[in-house]
Amino acid sequence: MEKGKVVTLEDRVPKIKQHRKQKANRRLVVYLSLFFILLFLIIYSQSSLSKVSGISVDGNVHVPEEEIIELSEITKETSIWRVDEEKVAEMIQLHKEVSAAEVQRKFPNGVEIRIEEYNRVAYIYESGNYYPVMENGKMLSVLDDEDSLPDDAPLMMNWKNGEMVESFIGELIKLPESIIYSISEIHHTPTDIDQYHITMFMNDGFEVSATVRDFSNKMASYPSIVEQLDPSVKGVINLEVGTFFKPYETTGEEEEETDESDR
Repeated sequence: MEKGKVVTLEDRVPKIKQHRKQKANRRLVVYLSLFFILLFLIIYSQSSLSKVSGISVDGNVHVPEEEIIELSEITKETSIWRVDEEKVAEMIQLHKEVSAAEVQRKFPNGVEIRIEEYNRVAYIYESGNYYPVMENGKMLSVLDDEDSLPDDAPLMMNWKNGEMVESFIGELIKLPESIIYSISEIHHTPTDIDQYHITMFMNDGFEVSATVRDFSNKMASYPSIVEQLDPSVKGVINLEVGTFFKPYETTGEEEEETDESDR
């Protein structure tokens, strides 16, 4: 059996010393790194470098960026360390047009705000003014920009009765967005037999005769009704009692029935 090599104590001592020296050097490097990191953080937190230098706002469509920043109460004198993300988000959500808000600190000294707004489902036109109505059913104050005609939601014309407006909006917001935004104008056109009667002009060129009562259930079938019609022949789709279509050129009693079972 081969004998192992004998290592004397004199041979081992230099190696032990070298190992201990390397270990001590590594420990010193770690301590110095921690010291300089802490020193940098202290200097950074006490200097102007920690003050917010920029605030970005994303997701806003109708609410001005300046208004969102003002609600956040964050200024260029605010320390990045004092920005409470959850609290700032809550303050921004107090805005009646904001449905959700998220705030993130972006080091070294930036803040990012992302918001979601309630969709506008209609604009009530009255005396030359436009009043936006949001998807939560709330109506906003008159639009400031009188030169800008709103085109991102249907216009509601000739609506004088506040309770009827509220009832109709309650029905309108039940519809999918795709149907809501396919409507161009919604006119309140009461008759002797139906004070709730409405006339709608669609973006695809059709006209719809309906009533506020049970409007959402009947209007939900609009896409399937249109699929059965010739897109080149425009006319009135009646949703009041049953469902039938009457082309504009029809002058007599001829009406094209739309079979409910086919939809």
